[in-house]
Amino acid sequence: MAQKAVQLDQETFSCSICLDLLKDPVTTSCGHSYCMNCIKSHWDVEDCKSSYSCPQCRKTFTSRPVLLKNTMLADLVEELKKTGLQAAPADHCYAGAEDVACDVCTGRKLKAHKSCLICLVSYCEKHLQPHYDVAQLKKHKLVEPSKKLQENVCSRHDEVMKMFCRTDQQLVCYLCSEEEVSAVGETAERQRELEGSRQNIQQRIQDREKDVKLLQQQAEAINLSADKAVEDSEKIFTELIRLLEKRSSDVKQQVRSQQKREESRVRELQEKLEQEITELKRKDAELKKLSHTEDHTQFLHNYPSLSPLSQSASSIHICPLSCFEDVTAAVSEVRDKLQDVLREKRTNVSLTGTEVDVLLPPPEPKTRAGFLKYSREITLDPNTAYTWLLLSEGNRKATVMSEQQSYSSHPDRFTEEWQVLSRESLTGCCYWEVERRGRGVDVAVTYKNISRAGASDECGFGRNDKSWALYCKNNSYTFWSNDVQTPVSGPESSRVGVYLDHSAGILSFYSVSETMTLLHRVQTTFTQPLYAGLALVGYTGVSAEFCKQK
Repeated sequence: MAQKAVQLDQETFSCSICLDLLKDPVTTSCGHSYCMNCIKSHWDVEDCKSSYSCPQCRKTFTSRPVLLKNTMLADLVEELKKTGLQAAPADHCYAGAEDVACDVCTGRKLKAHKSCLICLVSYCEKHLQPHYDVAQLKKHKLVEPSKKLQENVCSRHDEVMKMFCRTDQQLVCYLCSEEEVSAVGETAERQRELEGSRQNIQQRIQDREKDVKLLQQQAEAINLSADKAVEDSEKIFTELIRLLEKRSSDVKQQVRSQQKREESRVRELQEKLEQEITELKRKDAELKKLSHTEDHTQFLHNYPSLSPLSQSASSIHICPLSCFEDVTAAVSEVRDKLQDVLREKRTNVSLTGTEVDVLLPPPEPKTRAGFLKYSREITLDPNTAYTWLLLSEGNRKATVMSEQQSYSSHPDRFTEEWQVLSRESLTGCCYWEVERRGRGVDVAVTYKNISRAGASDECGFGRNDKSWALYCKNNSYTFWSNDVQTPVSGPESSRVGVYLDHSAGILSFYSVSETMTLLHRVQTTFTQPLYAGLALVGYTGVSAEFCKQK
């Protein structure tokens, strides 16, 4: 009896969440007591909901209750510990690796006391009690705890197998017993299935034959277009060559004409100079003869008769030999400009930019290595970031801060939504990964013309026809598009991979860990380039980062 009393005290002063003795006990307004850390952690999970509930009585509170330590209960627990009261040994209470655990317990599970073949659930002593008290449950078959309860469920009908088929020598459910399908009937059913499969195959053959015909027509159109482009370009280049040849002839003619004019001018000047030299030499001879006259009378008689010197011509400007270098410079400038134009146009006409829309898109990769071949390095645009988001790691990471950031005013900035867009536009096939931390992150793609001002659906990722978003919260996922919510199941991972085939209209989200698991795929038509986006729940420390791929 004493042992039973102690056990009663243990349950009385134990937390119903962790099942250990109360630590820093607090009491809710409904009268139930918990460890302070346990009830805080429980309500942290419910932070994004509109109400909070008591784990025991399920009473709801519209706002999160303020918890104060129950000092009287804390003192009583400490006093009982001094008298030898301890939590029940784990070996006697809790389920180990080899034990059957109670399916109803939350947190750390207790050992199961019985398994119910009707409920297909294992119960500890506490949760088994209704099977002893409720009249309807008393009729259920209780057995020793078993890990193989699901083996009693029919895989076809999800019903408990209570009957034994002597023909097949195996357990069946009542629905199986009612399905007396004859071999003839089964064959007819399978033949109908085969006929349906054949019709599907024939339809696919017809579709593929149409695709082949379209590709043939496209190939012919490509050939005709290419031939015409070559013919037209040859004509244009021929005209261009003729134009250059004519321009070359004009320049040559102009230079030669200028050459003749300059030569004529030079000869004319040369003749004048030669005449002046002859005159000067004659005059010099007269002066020399007179200067040698010894007869003074004769010298003085002849001196006045000397004719005066004619006025000398002005100095002659001799043009340097480089007088035609400006022509060469002008022609060189024309050549350089023409080369720049041809180089630019060659880039624009490059065949690598020509894609045929009807060509089948590349298949979506199957392995992470295959996805990484389409990897894109993505950075965030500070001009779009909400003012409570801090960008770091070379603008690849966004983090929710407790203070506003000093961003300048910009028309591209989200004014109310906790969102940010990539700097790069996304077309073709590309893949990127996002590492998230915290309670909730939207991994999204959107058109650039999504609204930025206010907090309406026109601004939020996935709430309009301009964006698509995968909302990741703890270990759950939800896909949003055009304000329609789609639950998504998949393994929990802090990293999300995104694959985009823009021309094929394919957008896929993957859970990335040691393996890649498809979470959700969208098949649509993208009419504009896309931008990667991040939306973060407004709790300090929540972050998301575009990963660098090695």
